[in-house]
Amino acid sequence: MGNDEHIATHIPQLRRYARALTGDYSAAEDLVQDTLERAWKRIGLWRLGSDLRAWLFTIMHNLHVNQLKADSRQQGQPPEQATLDLSVRPTQEDRLELRDLNKALRRLSNEQREVLLLVGLEQMSYEEVAKVLGIPIGTVMSRLSRGRDQLRAMMEGSSAAPQLKVIK
Repeated sequence: MGNDEHIATHIPQLRRYARALTGDYSAAEDLVQDTLERAWKRIGLWRLGSDLRAWLFTIMHNLHVNQLKADSRQQGQPPEQATLDLSVRPTQEDRLELRDLNKALRRLSNEQREVLLLVGLEQMSYEEVAKVLGIPIGTVMSRLSRGRDQLRAMMEGSSAAPQLKVIK
């Protein structure tokens, strides 16, 4: 199997992550297209035997961060809702829960949302997430913990503000 076929096997995962990351179908497709274009142009930089999936997700992450920086107007505006590819049609209650979850994810910081999506949605290990985002594993664990706490609080209707402990 050539590099093109190896890359192509990761397209569904890239689409799923891009949709969850951007919250917008069109923006997600553009992000996937840009990621694939960059990957194919720079396939010579990928080291044979290294994790191709992590390399592709790193490219996507970097493109997304650069797009957010370039379009400062986008940072303050809530993106359109993403549609998730589900194999079973959800009930009305399930749709409402998904809508609420999507809204809660949108309220998290980009850093926390990225870690939550890579660990929870893409089932990456902490080490893989650290590699993709270019951060230490401890930072991954911290962002994941804080993101989960905030997400849980928002879904339960509690205050999303983190509770700080006073240490003497």
